[in-house]
Amino acid sequence: MPRVARVRSLLMGATVLAGALMSGESFAQEDTIKVGILHSLSGTMAISETTLKDVMLMLIEEQNKKGGLLGKKLEAVVVDPASDWPLFAEKARDLLEKEKVAAVFGCWTSVSRKSVLPVFEELNGLLFYPVQYEGEESQRNVFYTGAAPNQQAIPAVDYLMDVEGVERWVLAGTDYVYPQTTNKILQAYLESKGVAPEDIMINYTPFGHSDWQTIVTDIKNFGSAGKKTAVVSTINGDANVPFYKELANQGIKAEDIPVVAFSVGEEELAGIDTEPLVGHLAAWNYFQSVDTEANAEFIETWHAFIGDDKRVTNDPMEAHYIGFNMWVKAVEKAGTTDPDAVIDAIIGVSVPNLSGGYSTMMPNHHITKPVLIGEIQSDGQFEIVWETPGLVVGDEWSDYLPDSKDLIADWRAPLSCGNFNVATGKCGGKGIN
Repeated sequence: MPRVARVRSLLMGATVLAGALMSGESFAQEDTIKVGILHSLSGTMAISETTLKDVMLMLIEEQNKKGGLLGKKLEAVVVDPASDWPLFAEKARDLLEKEKVAAVFGCWTSVSRKSVLPVFEELNGLLFYPVQYEGEESQRNVFYTGAAPNQQAIPAVDYLMDVEGVERWVLAGTDYVYPQTTNKILQAYLESKGVAPEDIMINYTPFGHSDWQTIVTDIKNFGSAGKKTAVVSTINGDANVPFYKELANQGIKAEDIPVVAFSVGEEELAGIDTEPLVGHLAAWNYFQSVDTEANAEFIETWHAFIGDDKRVTNDPMEAHYIGFNMWVKAVEKAGTTDPDAVIDAIIGVSVPNLSGGYSTMMPNHHITKPVLIGEIQSDGQFEIVWETPGLVVGDEWSDYLPDSKDLIADWRAPLSCGNFNVATGKCGGKGIN
């Protein structure tokens, strides 16, 4: 085991904590704990983020039915940053300074998360971030309940390489930090596995990109070299709809050039004719098709809340489910919503996930998750074709990047560092890369 892995394993040992949610008596209507919801309800990311606002409203309503939190009712404060990255920071400041929210659940893109990080640090707020991201970060005020690259991207590549026999790779993404950094990690990982640079094609497009004909033609030509080829997609938002349509238009089938996506789930597929896409893949940590009692109950509650039995669930919704319940449990453990107390209390907290196990908040502010590969079905759902045998701990700093391989994060005292260098024995700063 590499030195950094041994140190990480030692520092990140966490105990699964027991405890039940309080079932309080009645509470005063006006005595509330405010919870911020920071998701785009308009613009290019609304296709993905609106559902996350809805599930947060459901979770808050369900918690209030149980008696609220610390004897107080939870009150949702919803804002719309409108897929405008600077506006995320402005709205975050409003939530913390004006609304005095106890915690914020929000952001999707990494550029939106990067935009709000200085605000949460300055004002000592709490952000629960529910979406897969590029890693290379651990901030004291942020809890990363989505997947790090080792919990999604790298296992997906391993699956394609080992099971599908893929030898040539198209890394296609939207032009911003998450795809760029994830692909940098994947390129280094592929080359460490012996993949030649000429067998890796990298392409970026703007948010909302709609004309995919030339790019898909390039992918088709790249895949005609006699080696099994796959597309690893970090395309985000509503650009996925014309991308998949163009794949179908050009007759690219999953058996020819499979696509594995990291930002396409059940919600995104709801707007696409999925019949030509059957067999293409997605890597997540949850699918609606997971067959567990906990998931069946979650789906039933969701359909009743939203009033539509056809509304789907997806991975970032489960991440909010996990993160919200972790926050509730940490507040109860601390006996207060004070951010410093909650930050100390939440490490080691374990709550049920929807795949039949428990997820734990680790000292690096990332959680343990299973990794699932799903195959698109004609009804817009996923058949799970592969999963890890157990839970995977989120790795905040990549072992495959020279500047990161010796770094770990541990927010427990006395270390309290987001980028501790195990080679030098020094903390590099505040943990924001």
